[in-house]
Order: sequence, then C-alpha cells, then structure tokens
Amino acid sequence: MENIKSLNFTMLCDFYELTMGNGYLASGMRDRITYFDLFFRTVPDGGGFAIAAGLDQVIEYIKNLHFDEKDIEYLRGRGIFTEEFLAYLADFRFTGDIWAVPEGTPVFPREPILIVRAPAIQAQLLETYMLCTLNHQSLIATKANRIVRAARGRAVLEFGSRRAQGSDAAILGARAAYIGGCAGTACVLSDQLFGVPAGGTMAHAWVQMFDSELEAFRAYCRTYPQNATLLVDTYNTLQSGIPNAIRAFNEILKPLGITKCGIRLDSGDLAYLTRKARKMLDDAGWTECTITCSNALDEYLIEDLINQGACIDCFGVGERLITARSEPVFGGVYKLAGVERPDGSIEPKIKISENVDKITNPHFKKLYRFYAKDTGKALADYLCVHDETVDDTKPLTIFDPDATWKEKTLTDFTAKELLVPIFRNGELVYDKPSLPEIKRFCAEQIDTLWDEVRRFENPHQYYVDLSQKLWNIKINLLRDRK
Repeated sequence: MENIKSLNFTMLCDFYELTMGNGYLASGMRDRITYFDLFFRTVPDGGGFAIAAGLDQVIEYIKNLHFDEKDIEYLRGRGIFTEEFLAYLADFRFTGDIWAVPEGTPVFPREPILIVRAPAIQAQLLETYMLCTLNHQSLIATKANRIVRAARGRAVLEFGSRRAQGSDAAILGARAAYIGGCAGTACVLSDQLFGVPAGGTMAHAWVQMFDSELEAFRAYCRTYPQNATLLVDTYNTLQSGIPNAIRAFNEILKPLGITKCGIRLDSGDLAYLTRKARKMLDDAGWTECTITCSNALDEYLIEDLINQGACIDCFGVGERLITARSEPVFGGVYKLAGVERPDGSIEPKIKISENVDKITNPHFKKLYRFYAKDTGKALADYLCVHDETVDDTKPLTIFDPDATWKEKTLTDFTAKELLVPIFRNGELVYDKPSLPEIKRFCAEQIDTLWDEVRRFENPHQYYVDLSQKLWNIKINLLRDRK
C-alpha cells in the first residue's frame, strides 16, 4: 500500500469546486483574494467541547496538491471546462496562507479552527478534502476523549479497525483516538505510519485451535511469557477460563519468576465477572494480573461498570469509538468570510439564514482564548477582527453574541492567540509536532477546562464572544440585507 501520507488527493473534491473554479476564471476572478473559515456548529453527543485533529493530513495534502495528466484528460472529457481553465489546473499549486489551531486543541462551535486566505479558485478547491479530514479526525478524537475521561485513569485501547468505514477510517481513526487520549491501538498500519502504539494478544480462534483451553493457554504463555494476556471467555469464564489461566500462569510463568500477566473478557456481565475474577486471581497469588474488558463499550457503559465496582484495569473499545456510533457526524463547514478589494482592504461577507445557528461571523478574524491568572482555567474564547489586539493588562468587556444584553468584564487574565500560521505564500512555515507531543498537548489543554464544561450530561456552556468591532460589522451586514 502506498504511504497514505504521500498520496495526492487533489481530485477528492466535490464537482462544484471545479465548476465554480472554471466560472471564477471566466468571470475575471482568478486572482481575487478570499478568506474562508472552517468551523463547526454543534459538539457531538451534546458535549461541552470538541478536539481539533487532522491538521497533519491537511498539510500533507496541500504539499502534494497538483493535477496530473490523467486528471486533466478526465476533466477535458467532461466537455464543460475551458482549455484556459485546464491549463490553469495543469500548472496548479497552492500559493495562499493558512492559519489553524494546533491539533489537540479543545474547540467550540462557530469559531474558526482553520482560516484560508488565497485566490478564489485555490481556496475553493481545498474545501472538500479539508472538511473530510478535519471532520473525521476531530469527531474520533472527541469521542475517544469522552471514553478516556469515563475510564478515570484506566488505559483505553482502540480496537475498531474491523468495524471502521473503510481502511482510511481505521488508520486515521486510530491516530485521532490516540490524540484524544487512547493508550494504543490494534491497528498495525497506524503504528507503522504514525507511531500509534499497536498491540494485541489472542482471539477466540486461538483457544479453539487447541485440543483444550488449558493447552491453548500453556502454549501462549510459552510463546509470549513477557506478554501473556489470556482470553478467558471462550467457553465458561468462571468455571474453566480463569481457573485454566491461573494454572497456566502457575506452570509456565511462576518458574520463570514472571508476575506480570493479564486476562481479557469480551462477553457477559463484566461488572460481576471482573469482581469474581479479581478475587480468584488474588486468592491464587496473581495480584499483579491485569483485567482487560472489551465488548461494544462506550463512555456510558464504562461509567456504569466503574460505578458498579467492576475490577477493570484496561478497556478495549471498538465500534462505538471508531465510528462515533452515537453521533457519527461532526458537521464542520467551510464558509466565505471576506474578499479583498483592489486597494487591499477587506470586504466582509456573511451568510444569512432563518436558522440563527447558520448565520456566519464575517471578516478576517483572530481567535483568542482567555485564561484566569489565579487558576489557569479557560474563561472564554474571543473572536475579533484581524487588526484588533487584546491587551490583557487592562480590564476587557466581552459580549455574549447569542444574548446581546449580557456582558462581562474580565480582569486578571492572560490572552493567547489560538490560530497559528501554517502556510505563508504557499510555503509551509509550521514546525509540526510529533504525535506524542500532540497527545500531551491535548491532555494539558483539556485540563484547563472547568469540570462543568467537561461533564457529559448538560455541560456548562463555554462562551465564544465577539469583540464590539466585529459585532458591529455583523449587525450592520444583517441590517443591510433585510
């Protein structure tokens, strides 16, 4: 398989990106500089925040962006594109600017997690792949983090490749799950390509291949004495599985002085079975033996198991993580926010809808996050026009954009710009962090959120406020278009 990181996905675009590009060229807008925001409207599962992920793949996509001869011939064969446009595509390269929040950043509805400044045709062509990638990985990272937080410090492993919607979803989903806090994956290719730690032991087929369960366990302990985790529910967990595991540990591992081992359960009443298993193992002297559980788990089932006193050290989570089964759509969108005039000034653009959530925030913007100096906790995010600067040495009044009568004055806070330069004039200027660094950053940033924002049910709303200048621009555009 060709390295997924170096594939050219230029033709992974909606057809209307090309028809609009052809039309822009015909209308004399080839070099018209535009500003597009990529943002989402609602947090999956009714959560308090989402996690941005997928930027690394967007970077690789843009670096490899080009149309080859087969692409041009295909488009020529459609019979609707001008030769001038096809010649433009044959020499295509991205020359614009991109800003984005770093991967692993907690993000909130209606704030840009990526901004593109580029000629209209270029900016339009990026839309589909960027949404496909950021929507998918942000969805999985967000779901994984919910599950990891539910586990309360116990390891969570991503087990979902066989239930993912295709190979890319399995490979990149494992990457996103790792960013969200998973300790590792069952997907070997994700380890090979991205360094997501892969691991695994046995399936029920291993146990069934041998004449007896005990012989299957003995053989595995002989082969992998330093990593002996035995699947104990192929036949009868309490009557044969655990007793045979203990016997194999005693016969094979104990003489070698090995005390590190484990069992896994994939079925049954996990709360009841793990309590029984823990007692049986402890009574036999295998107090260091860990218990791993799988079987259609999610954050709610994990919470229930822990609350019921289940003795589980590690969770393997598959289909409900890799597919984000409870809400499998992230809902990111890509909207025009401004166009540069010939004099270099920016004409703000707005999309209006009867659905208030679909009204966009216009103009080229900055995004700040405010932190309390005494606690380090995030207070609010703040959208302002690109030429505004926040002075965090002075009190600042912020306005709730959804309730114009509410305002709050902040003091003793620090302000941090969240959007960082990624491409400038088509050249990569971002020093990409390693995947373990992204994972650590994600955990650190989530720790800045209040517990009330992090809870699963009815989380406290985290405010994304507008500056007075940006609010005035938005209101005037809305009034002008009534």
